[in-house]
Amino acid sequence: MTATDSTGASGSASFTFQVAAAPVAATIAEIQGTDTATSPYAGKSVITTGVVTAAYPVGGFNGFFVQTGGPDLTPGASDAVFVFGSIATGQVAIGDSVQVTGAVSEFQGLTEISSPAVTKLADPLPAVVAGSLPWSALDTDAEKEAHEGELIAPQGTFTVTDNYDTNYYGSFTLAAGDKPLRQPTDAARAGSAEAQAVVADNAARMITLDDGSTLNYSSAANSGKPLPWLTPENAASVGSKVTFHQPVILDYRFSLWNMQPPAQVVDDGAAVATFSDTRTGNERPAALRGTRLGTFNVENYFPMTGEEYVARGLGTCTYYNDRAGNHITVNNCSGPGNSPGPRGAADAVSFARQQAKIVTGVNRLGASVVSLEEVENSAWFGEPRDTALAGLVDALNAAAGSAVWAYAPSPPADKLPPLAQQDVIRTAFIYKPSEVSLVGPQTVLTTESDDGEPFSIAREPDAQGFKKAGASDLDAFLVVANHWKSKGSGTPLYDGDAQDTSSPANDQGAFNATRVHEAQAVVTFANQVAASLGTTRVFLVGDFNAYTHEDPIEVLYAAGYTDLGSTYDPAEPTYSYNNMQGSLDHVLASPNAKAMVTGADVWQINAQEAVAYAYSRYNYNATLLFDGGDPFAASDHDPVIAGLNLPSTPAWSATKIYNAGDTVVYRGAIHRALWWTAWLPPGDPYGVWEEIATAADGTAIWTPSRIFVAGDTVVHQGKKYTAKWWTRNQAPGKPLSPWKPVG
Repeated sequence: MTATDSTGASGSASFTFQVAAAPVAATIAEIQGTDTATSPYAGKSVITTGVVTAAYPVGGFNGFFVQTGGPDLTPGASDAVFVFGSIATGQVAIGDSVQVTGAVSEFQGLTEISSPAVTKLADPLPAVVAGSLPWSALDTDAEKEAHEGELIAPQGTFTVTDNYDTNYYGSFTLAAGDKPLRQPTDAARAGSAEAQAVVADNAARMITLDDGSTLNYSSAANSGKPLPWLTPENAASVGSKVTFHQPVILDYRFSLWNMQPPAQVVDDGAAVATFSDTRTGNERPAALRGTRLGTFNVENYFPMTGEEYVARGLGTCTYYNDRAGNHITVNNCSGPGNSPGPRGAADAVSFARQQAKIVTGVNRLGASVVSLEEVENSAWFGEPRDTALAGLVDALNAAAGSAVWAYAPSPPADKLPPLAQQDVIRTAFIYKPSEVSLVGPQTVLTTESDDGEPFSIAREPDAQGFKKAGASDLDAFLVVANHWKSKGSGTPLYDGDAQDTSSPANDQGAFNATRVHEAQAVVTFANQVAASLGTTRVFLVGDFNAYTHEDPIEVLYAAGYTDLGSTYDPAEPTYSYNNMQGSLDHVLASPNAKAMVTGADVWQINAQEAVAYAYSRYNYNATLLFDGGDPFAASDHDPVIAGLNLPSTPAWSATKIYNAGDTVVYRGAIHRALWWTAWLPPGDPYGVWEEIATAADGTAIWTPSRIFVAGDTVVHQGKKYTAKWWTRNQAPGKPLSPWKPVG
């Protein structure tokens, strides 16, 4: 094309004109296509009609859904579609009948009409009736695809299975049914058919409940907007049952199937859905008979705050801040030579909030012995190793109103690994002296922390003997506190440490082989310490960073230990991660320790709570959810407790009458009366008393005075034997013995 102006000057240019095809009239079902995830009209302009079922003019969606009214006459094809365009969205309201013209595209798997022109119809279209489909008709991607964008009335029970993203994006992960999703390796051995079945079940039951927006409420731009759904009274914990009060949109975005409210939720969402209260009946753990033994991960309990660390000239710190710029928690602290610094609260005010919840939680456990994980190792800051622990005991006693608690002191430095081999967090024991007493010193494993050894990258286990207050040392039981290597990625220590991500059914996290070596070391360590105390009653407790049926825990089962949480309280796991529940925290009992157990309970106060309620998120959002007076969200792991009948064998007395079955301590051994007796002391191999001793695996140890009958199995001089007939004071292993070797 050439143009000339009035002066005679001219110029030329070339243009290309493309005449777009006229929009094609199509129903929404035709646009969506039958049995396909991709629209057959993708890249084409269409004109269609429908009723507006949801509209999002603010919040980031910038669009609305339209659906064909009346009965569903197109099985396999959705009758709804998303219309993307902020201007058009501002022109419509839910319930409008509209004509939409625009280009069809697939955006991250969602079929949509973009650059729309919208006209309201004078004559209303047939009303949309929300689909009342059972979840069994929606539990595959293909089934959901056939209803993409449609208005549905959720049928059946739905349970919160993850609320971590609620603090950020206002969304929950739900599980169809009455149980949250489960970690496959918590239910069964890795790679097993049972684990694979859990993976399939999780996939079939998972769905997200969103808030109708893309807002990140933790960002500076949005932290002044109150979080949707969550309020101080409405915690929506994992395990809460969801009741829907209005239909929702079956939406697909961010690579997830979602239930979207018809409009953005900007309050507690009660008009859309409500959540059952799991807190009111869970203010305290379950009642258990006997003395309680507990374990509690206190998640980076550091009285040495970041600001104090810096003020003392020990190093430097960076912080996580609230929306006003106040330091709340430590991001990273380090000292000379990159030595580790504190990991918890940023300042004294924040630490007071953290401590308040921990103190409430520990005091409400009702336990007489508690192993703690992630307590500050104060030796790293030039203080006595137990400084932080002593401070926690002081806080517990202050809250209890008297000196209820004491702590088991650390071994001297020469009985510990070198400080450079210790972590800045540690395990510890607290106990109630009015109910239990210490037996022997605390012992820490010191031989497995050199480079290349399993505890070179984890916290060394520590062991402490206990007994009922006033009982004999012969009635001692041993508790070994553990905090094994985490599942996070890093440089492998052993073959088998690389994470297997081929399937969730195979995934035991990183460092699985290291944790197996730790399990083997702990079994040996526990046996050695137990032998030094003369007991076979052993409990292994703590945060093992291994689910119930992963390889490391299976090592403990093979050694004769029983997991009390999964035995007595299998429906309540201790940890929540990636939409699934499982137990990383355990109380395991040897055979003779298990004989003491009356029951166990996982007190679900932490892992099930949205992180928005934790001290670490104080004032992160306009809605203040932190409550220092309750125990909820005190940590990220749930405590586990076990009820125990503690043995208390009296010393033999020459002035007391004994009946058959009575037990006494005499000259360092336990004896049981065979019949009524008085004045006669134990010791006669043919007398009224029989000496009772038991090996670590629960097998009787042969003693001369004990009566055995045919079929009884004993251990004698390291070998096992079975009695062929009634016998007493006839040692196994001799010619013509009434015993035959086992195996």
